[in-house]
Amino acid sequence: MTLARLAELYGVATSYSPAPGRTVVASDAAVTAALAAFGVDAATPEAVRDALAAREAESAARLLPPTVVWWLGAARPGWLDELPEGTRLSLADTEPGDQAGGWEYPPRPGDQESPPPGVHTLTVETRDGVTATAHLIAAPRKAPVPPLRTHGLLVQLYSLLSGRSWGMGDLADLADLASWSAHTHGTGFLQVNPLHAAVPSGPDGGTDPSPYRPSSRRFPDPVHLRIEDVPEYAYVPARVPPIASEAARLREAVLEEAGLIDRDAVWALKREALEAAYDIPLTPGRRAAYEKYLAEQGAALEDHATYNALAERHGPDWRTWPAELQDPRSSGTAHARRESAGRVDFHRRLAWLTDVQLAAAQRATREAGMPIGLVHDLAVGVHPGGADAWAQRLVFAPGTSVGAPPDAFNARGQDWGLPPWRPDRLAETGYAAFRDLLRNLMRHAGAVRIDHVMGLFRLWWIPEGEAPTEGTYVHYDAEAMLAVLLLEASRSGTYVIGEDLGTVEPGVRERLREGGVLGTSVLWFERNYAPEGDGSPVPAEEWRTDCVATATTHDLPSTAARLSGDDVRLRERLGLSTATPAEAAAEIAEWLDLFTRHGLLPPGSHGDEEEAARAVHRFLLRTPARLVGIWLPDLVGDRRPQNLPGTWTEYPNWRLPVADSAGRPVTLEDLTSSPRAHALLNVFAGTTVPLTGPPDARVV
Repeated sequence: MTLARLAELYGVATSYSPAPGRTVVASDAAVTAALAAFGVDAATPEAVRDALAAREAESAARLLPPTVVWWLGAARPGWLDELPEGTRLSLADTEPGDQAGGWEYPPRPGDQESPPPGVHTLTVETRDGVTATAHLIAAPRKAPVPPLRTHGLLVQLYSLLSGRSWGMGDLADLADLASWSAHTHGTGFLQVNPLHAAVPSGPDGGTDPSPYRPSSRRFPDPVHLRIEDVPEYAYVPARVPPIASEAARLREAVLEEAGLIDRDAVWALKREALEAAYDIPLTPGRRAAYEKYLAEQGAALEDHATYNALAERHGPDWRTWPAELQDPRSSGTAHARRESAGRVDFHRRLAWLTDVQLAAAQRATREAGMPIGLVHDLAVGVHPGGADAWAQRLVFAPGTSVGAPPDAFNARGQDWGLPPWRPDRLAETGYAAFRDLLRNLMRHAGAVRIDHVMGLFRLWWIPEGEAPTEGTYVHYDAEAMLAVLLLEASRSGTYVIGEDLGTVEPGVRERLREGGVLGTSVLWFERNYAPEGDGSPVPAEEWRTDCVATATTHDLPSTAARLSGDDVRLRERLGLSTATPAEAAAEIAEWLDLFTRHGLLPPGSHGDEEEAARAVHRFLLRTPARLVGIWLPDLVGDRRPQNLPGTWTEYPNWRLPVADSAGRPVTLEDLTSSPRAHALLNVFAGTTVPLTGPPDARVV
């Protein structure tokens, strides 16, 4: 029990419930390894006793935890009642533009009882003169919620090439798609894959193509730049012809020769063009804008650029660098930064150029009339050898990665290869890493989607070198994480979508909904699996209101693949566990029968794939969901998944262009003239309307 008590004090779970009525006990080894990632020795009974005594003494000596939350407009926080009677509180300014200075509690006559919104430095002083400080997050109880019901496209940007792309989709393509879809079909948003900075390729190439395992979540990837839209590029004519011809070759390799998207080759060419453009002086106005961006981003951008400069010399994984460079604050790193000042500035410039084009893309969505615009995706974590893990290494748990325990879909569990944040370090720093991350992500977003939003509450920690089955859950201060999220969303006017698919702790969806965080509902998973349910499809009118309703995601089969059975055949061919073709066909038939009964699918149309796909989306439109998302490849009948979980070299994950039902690549220009695409989008004509939701709609 001593180990269990020690684990509890650090938020390390000793058991979990994968399903109602079932409990799985974590091994002592898993618990001990998780504690070791906190710097706690629990290897022997004596070490456990010593660590427990130290932790309990530390907690007893504190007047307050390192970070506390004050929900604005709610009852006064419970932690106030735990302070000694007569304790006074005061705030100091913490953030730029903070207006907290001078606030005290209990309030003086005429003063507000609640602190101003923001993250502040809180000082408490007891009657006998004992003082303590903590971070105070004063946050609204709810994020902004979309007032209109609307529909939008779900886009993997790299996969959408136009006649001007350099071998993969770019930010100009995104802006063009937004303008076309909004003007022509009234779309209200474009949800895009994470555009985070990828880990640079090493000497042998081989960049991880997954957008969900980036080098940095704080800065965007310049591979998404439209080079011709960089003003300085126009002034390097001697370099344009060979670069332009190579760009055309990369584009043709994908569109005309059935090649895979080669991110490394695209980036090598774009980097060459950008290096040429870097030699052209900025105009005074652009220089001023660049310097303003540098001032706004500060040390975070300096670290990011330094990592990229050092990666050019020492390789992309900082864990293999010389020892003196593995610490971003060492004198050796400072010396290397000065030596590489030109390359550091080049990488700072790339971040700025990408930020400018992201702003232009979001501006294009608003000019086209989209009420939301871009929905940026936040990955669960970062690559352990990348920029964020280097620059913020004290916030990450060493020797640990995040994943998922075994479940009905994966008996071996999952290891995502992403180091988790340490909850204690987040609290000690007032959640600065999370605040800065969200602020940058929301700069040019109408909404953000948080992948695996349950990670705000707990994450499955796996010891390095162990199987996913040997992990355990570690809990985070969900109230503090939510307070930061809702604060930043309210400041920027950004809507928040949480990907809450799979196993979810009881109460999590309810708490997210209370905070205005929309969920994610995928049609094929919406079945009555309640304890007394029969597994039948949930009727449209019983879906929850506060969600994005969709037919699929980047990790699931396209609608055409599911309707045709191609998804089952693909998984069988690759030796992946799956339903039998007969079972899958029966499931699809049940849905199609439901569509027919409700007048969404004409009788006798079960074999008409295009009509059935439209029926799927008519059903989504029948739900009370605030947002309805349309998977872009579904517009043209693409049958290939963008990502097939459980595969690596067996399948070309994250490297396929959008294609038609025959596997022929489809350009942005082709898509906008596709009768199939127009017919599917016509299902949504006139759906951007004020929404309140029926009073009896499900809310969880």
